[in-house]
Amino acid sequence: MKYKIEWKYIVKGHKPVLFTSDWLESNVALDTGEQIDKSGKAAELNFIDEMNTSWTLKEMKKVTAEIETEPHDLIIYFDGGFNNETYEAGLGVVIYYKQGKKKFRIRSNELIEQMETNNEAEYAALYYALNILEELGVHHLPCEIKGDSQVVLKQLEGEWPCYEENLNRWLDRMEAKIKELGISPTYTPLSRKENKEADQLATQALEGKIINSRMQII
Repeated sequence: MKYKIEWKYIVKGHKPVLFTSDWLESNVALDTGEQIDKSGKAAELNFIDEMNTSWTLKEMKKVTAEIETEPHDLIIYFDGGFNNETYEAGLGVVIYYKQGKKKFRIRSNELIEQMETNNEAEYAALYYALNILEELGVHHLPCEIKGDSQVVLKQLEGEWPCYEENLNRWLDRMEAKIKELGISPTYTPLSRKENKEADQLATQALEGKIINSRMQII
C-alpha cells in the first residue's frame, strides 16, 4: 500500500499552505510524516492511501504495524485453459505479495468439469484467484489483476457488455466476492507470453498435474 501525505504548513502572518507529497511506500510515508510533525510547522497532517482513505499520524502508526503481519502489495496473474472434447477447464493462478519485509509467491491450479467455453474457463480462473485471496486473509487493499483475457478484464471494468447468461453469472459472483473482500482492483491486460506462468499452470491442470505451492522469494 502506498500513501500520500497532506499537511498544512504554518506560515507566520499568513494562512497555512497546503502541501501534498508524491506516492510513498508506507515506511517512508510514516518516517516523513513523523519528521514533519516534529518540526512543529504542521497545522494539520494526514495520510491518504490508494483507496482514498485518510489517516492521522496516530492511526498511520497502527495501520503500518498491522500491515507488517498481513499480505499486501498484491499482484495476481490468472489464466484458464479449456478442453473442447471433455468440457473440462484448467485454472492457473500466480499471486505475488509481501508480508512484513518478505516477498512470497503462490502458484496454484485446479481442474474443473462442466465448462462450456474457453471464456467461461477464464472467468472461473479469476474467481479461483479471488478465493485464494480470501484464504490469505486479504481485505480492504488495492491489488493488480493481470491476465490475457480481454473479455474478462474489460467486462469487469464495465467497458464491454456481457450478453451471455452463464458469463453474467460469473460476473455477478466475482463482483460480489470483490465487494465482500473490500479490495480495490486494477486490471492489466497481458499478452499470452507475458502470462506464461499462469498459462503453464492451467495447462498442467488439464494434464492432471495439480500444484499448490507457496514460497518465499529471495
